Amino acid sequence: MTIAPQDLTQEHRGLPPGPRRPRWVLAMQFLRGRHISVPRWHEAYGDTFILRMPPRIGNVVFVAASEDIKKIFAGDPALFHAGEGNVVLKPIMGEHSVLLIDDDLHVRARKLLMPAFNGASLRSYRDLVESISRREVATWHDGETIVTLDRMNALTLEIILQVVFGVTDSERLDQMRPRVTKTVNFASWMLIGFAAPRLANKGPWKRYFENKAELDALLYREIAERRTVTDLADRNDVLSRLLQVGVSTGSTDGRDDEPLTDAELRDQLVTLLLAGHETTASALTWTLHELAMHPDIQREAIAAADSGDDAFLEACLKEGMRVHPIIDQVARKLKSDQIIGGYLVPAGTTAAPSIRLSHAREENFDEARTYRPRRFLDGEVEPHTWIPFGGGVRRCIGAGFSLMEGSVILREILTHYTVSADGPSPTKQRNITSVPADKAPIRLSRRLG
Repeated sequence: MTIAPQDLTQEHRGLPPGPRRPRWVLAMQFLRGRHISVPRWHEAYGDTFILRMPPRIGNVVFVAASEDIKKIFAGDPALFHAGEGNVVLKPIMGEHSVLLIDDDLHVRARKLLMPAFNGASLRSYRDLVESISRREVATWHDGETIVTLDRMNALTLEIILQVVFGVTDSERLDQMRPRVTKTVNFASWMLIGFAAPRLANKGPWKRYFENKAELDALLYREIAERRTVTDLADRNDVLSRLLQVGVSTGSTDGRDDEPLTDAELRDQLVTLLLAGHETTASALTWTLHELAMHPDIQREAIAAADSGDDAFLEACLKEGMRVHPIIDQVARKLKSDQIIGGYLVPAGTTAAPSIRLSHAREENFDEARTYRPRRFLDGEVEPHTWIPFGGGVRRCIGAGFSLMEGSVILREILTHYTVSADGPSPTKQRNITSVPADKAPIRLSRRLG
C-alpha cells in the first residue's frame, strides 16, 4: 500500500525520536538489558521510538500503544513481514522455519502444522503431559528447595521431546537432551555473531554450531527412521502427524499439498522444540515465583487445582507472562511505507510491538505492576494488550499447547505442595528470553491429606 498525500498530516514529520548513541552500543544495551533499557527509552521518547541498530538488523521502531499494535497485527501480512523481522534467528531455526518465512510459504507451512495443534490434538497430548509431570513431581521432597528454572526446563524439555518426536527410548533421549539444552542456552550477546557469518568459526559461535550439527544429525536420523515405520497413522506425536500431511489431502481441485521435505521437517521441529520448551519453562518459573510471593493467590490456585478449575490455573499462568514477559517484542519488517504512531515509517524498517511495554501500561491493565490473575477471568483484558504469543495471522501456533501444558503442570505441583520464596527475583536476559537471574528458588511444603 502506498501512502497517499491526503493520508499525511503535519504530525508525520520524519522518523520517531530515539537514543543517538552508536549503533553497536545500542545493540549491546538492547541485547544485554532490554528489560531495563526499553522502559527507559519509552519514558524518554514516548510510545513510538526508534533504535538505530547495526546494518544487518537496521532501524527498529518500537510501538507501545494498543491502537498501533492492533494496526500492525491486523495489517496485510504481505506488507508486514514477520519472517524477515525474525531473520536473526535463521542460523538457529533454519530457513524453512514457520517463524522465518512469509507470504505463500508461510501460508503453506502454517496449513500443514496447524492440525498438530488443534483442539483434538491438544486433548491427545494431555495425558502424556500429565504423566511426565507426575513423574517429575514424585522426585521432589518435603522441605526441599528446588531451583525452579532448572526443574521447569528439564520438565518441559522432556514433554516437548516426547510430544514433538514421540521419542521414549532412554538412550536416544540421553543423546538429545544435552544438545537441545546447549542449543537453547546461549548468551544474548551471541545474537550479534549469528548476524555476522565471519564469526561462525570462532570461539563460542564455533562451539555452538558444532553442537547444532550434532543435534541435526540426530534429528535427521529420527526423521529417516520414522518414515519407514508401518504404524505411522496410529502415532500421536507431532513428527508422525507431520509426516502424514500433504500426502493425501483429498483436495477437490486434484492438487495435493507437497509433503514436507526432510529439511523442512528439521526446521519446523527445531522451531517447535526451542520455542515450545524454554518459553513455557520460563513462564512456569515466573508463575510459581509469583504464587510463592502471594500466599493468598496461591490458596486460590490450590483450590483450583483440587477442583479441576483449569481456567484459574491458566489465568495464573497468563498473569505470570504479563508481569514477566518472556519475549520482549515481536517484529515485522515493513514492505511499504506505513503511518505508525503518527510517524511516516519507511519500507525496510522493522516495526516492533513491545510486549513488555504493552503489558506494563496502566491504560491496558489497572495496577499493572500487581500480580492479579483474576483480571483474566473478569473481562478486564482488552484485545491487543496481552500479546505474549503475538497476534494476527502470525499468532504463535503453539499458544494453546503452551497454556494447556502450563496449567497441567501447575495443577500437578499444587496438588502436592505449597511453595514459598524469600523475596523477589531479579530479571536477566538469556538468549531471546527474560528469566529470573537467581533461577527463582522455591521451598516445598508437602500438603497434608
